[in-house]
Amino acid sequence: MISFIQNAFYFILLISVVVFIHEYGHYYYAKKYKVTVTDFSIGFGKELFGWNDKDGTRWKICLIPLGGYVKFFGDSNSASKPTKLNDIHSEDHSKLLTTKPLYQRAIIVAAGPMANFVLAIFIFSLIFMFNGKDSSIPMIQEVQQDSPAAIAGLKSGDEISFINNTKIESINDVAALINMPGDGSVVITVKRNSQLLDFTIEPKMAEGQDSLGNKSQRKMIGIKIVPLNNQVERQKQGPVKALYSAFQETYKTVVMTLGYLGNVIAGSASPDQLGGPIKIAQITGQVAEYGIIPFLSIMAYISISLGLINLFPIPLLDGGHLFFYLIEFIRGKPLNDQIQEYFYRFGFFVLFSLMFFATFNDLKSLGLF
Repeated sequence: MISFIQNAFYFILLISVVVFIHEYGHYYYAKKYKVTVTDFSIGFGKELFGWNDKDGTRWKICLIPLGGYVKFFGDSNSASKPTKLNDIHSEDHSKLLTTKPLYQRAIIVAAGPMANFVLAIFIFSLIFMFNGKDSSIPMIQEVQQDSPAAIAGLKSGDEISFINNTKIESINDVAALINMPGDGSVVITVKRNSQLLDFTIEPKMAEGQDSLGNKSQRKMIGIKIVPLNNQVERQKQGPVKALYSAFQETYKTVVMTLGYLGNVIAGSASPDQLGGPIKIAQITGQVAEYGIIPFLSIMAYISISLGLINLFPIPLLDGGHLFFYLIEFIRGKPLNDQIQEYFYRFGFFVLFSLMFFATFNDLKSLGLF
């Protein structure tokens, strides 16, 4: 019971921060371009408490802590589906999102996901500056018999220097680079007796465990790695270097996430790793037990995921609105209301299906199915 309460607390804290930053991105640019914001909500459903600011925006905390929204004047729902212009008094047209220039509307909509990426970069930068970035050199401690690594010729004591021509800057890079999108072989360059040697390895997909003990499908080559001389090294970085490293980490996470989703769609990767709120809550609670740095790290990764998902061209998401704006830019006029209504219904179906599937995966991982 205590564990459940702790997981729920850390989950709500993390989601609230990430969602607030996302919605504030929308809010900031809406105010900048003089679009009236009627509601700024953290959570959905019944309002628990709230207040009105001097501009009339209702800031509120709602019962279901699984997201949030900014509602603009004239929107018929929290997904920013606009009301017909004829239903709004002409004196109020200047307050509407739909009457603003196309570029301003696009900026307001895109600002939410972009704010999530900025949050992740900010968190990573702080971690790299004050806690340091792992710079441990990975050394192979053990090669499993008859594994892809053993067949290729890797040996215990080899120092991993490059993977697919990418320099290894941290022991954490090894698993990440091996599991980059693609079904092909992996070229690992190791240092052995002061010489650099290349080995081409054909990974196998297998069920393993992450650092928290959670099951996951990943590419395996059959090696166990440790820091060189069993010494974990962390180097604190200056602001510029930390910012650059934070950009790299964010970019790498986006590429790996898109690659995994692409492989799922292509049928070359299992969708079992797609998780929902239950899985996020479980992982958040586990990570929080290790301290503030791991908790901030998972917050950064969740923020990237939220920003990325919201850019998908699915109606009801930010990416869906941007897709409509792209069509409007190409056609010179927006889609008619009836077609947009069909798209919104389709988007609702897709999102509901994804949420159902993710929740099913969560329950299955808990052994309930």
